[in-house]
Amino acid sequence: QVQLVESGGGLVQPGGSLRLSCAASGITFRIYDMGWYRQAPGKQRELVARITSSGSTNYADSVKGRFTISRDNAKNTVYLQMNSLKPEDTAVYYCRARFGSRSDYWGQGTQVTVSS
Repeated sequence: QVQLVESGGGLVQPGGSLRLSCAASGITFRIYDMGWYRQAPGKQRELVARITSSGSTNYADSVKGRFTISRDNAKNTVYLQMNSLKPEDTAVYYCRARFGSRSDYWGQGTQVTVSS
């Protein structure tokens, strides 16, 4: 049974930081490309950051220079370090694991709220 469990969300003031974690089980984590997505109320889910099995990364333009994705294959965990948070970063953040075209899994999401 595949599980992706996100944690680390919460309420933070503008300019603050949070680190999200996504712990995976039931998959061979090291071969999966991992991603963080977010969905704000009334908007479509969008890619925030992605890291491949080989460690290559890419980011949405809106978060470049503020967010950093990383992975620890020994812990089967992917992280999203979020700095200089803005109110427009408020959303539910989801973890995704992909391998090829047939293995595609999502976590349940964690709420991030940026507000004073």
